[in-house]
Amino acid sequence: MLDPVLLRSFVAVDREGGFTAAAAVLGLSQSTVSGHVARLERSVGRELLRRDTRNLELTADGAAMLGFARTILDASQQAEVYFAESEMSGVLRFGASDDLVAAQLPEVLLEFRRSHPRIDLELTVGLSETLGARVAAGELDLAFGMRRPGERHGELVWRDRLVWAGSPAGDPVEESGPVPLVTYPPPSITRRAAMETLERAGRVWRTTCVTDSLLGLRAAVLAGLGVIVHAESLLPDGLVPLPVSALPDPGDADFVLMRRPRPASGPEAALTALIVANERRLRRT
Repeated sequence: MLDPVLLRSFVAVDREGGFTAAAAVLGLSQSTVSGHVARLERSVGRELLRRDTRNLELTADGAAMLGFARTILDASQQAEVYFAESEMSGVLRFGASDDLVAAQLPEVLLEFRRSHPRIDLELTVGLSETLGARVAAGELDLAFGMRRPGERHGELVWRDRLVWAGSPAGDPVEESGPVPLVTYPPPSITRRAAMETLERAGRVWRTTCVTDSLLGLRAAVLAGLGVIVHAESLLPDGLVPLPVSALPDPGDADFVLMRRPRPASGPEAALTALIVANERRLRRT
């Protein structure tokens, strides 16, 4: 049997990018975390992490173990939550990005409230980077939003493809003219992705609409004002992806759960487990 304590340290080392950072998050010493990973490697008889003085990377066996470890830890957390839920109470300050609350997340939150009636859920909707800053400041307990690949904050729930999208009846984007952009305001991740992608490709753009709501984005695009960059699986109703040749590829984005580096409370753990268990349902496509 694989010891969840060892698995938790192994996952933290990968997520945080090193033993020292993982130890700080877990509240352990660096030597303890290193010892946990070494014991895990001995128990399976395989090298899981390749180390040198500068870099730390997963081996092929380590990548496989990471998937198993997350599954085991998620199942363990769900079991703990299930058997403790009858006594769980308190306040949970939860943040979610606009595109998530416009999809299936409200149904998952309703199930959470029905399963945990003694937990007072306070919902804040906003831009992902703003939510992350509020978590770091202690103003939110847990947030569900987006990060760009390569960023390491948050627990990955799924990776999504970013696409350019427009109205089915809209005008095609001209190859030589400026690209009309409909965006969230800064510090929007999709806004930054769109502008950086166009800049790298040497394309000119003009901003035709800035709005802080998904409803406003959708309305502007359907009105033919311009195009957006958006997560493919959460694309608003009525909008269609542009042909891949129309504009340069804006890349991917990760949807992650963000919380402060401390042990999760019962309500945080319960909602985290429910969201992870419903990952496929939370994606529209």
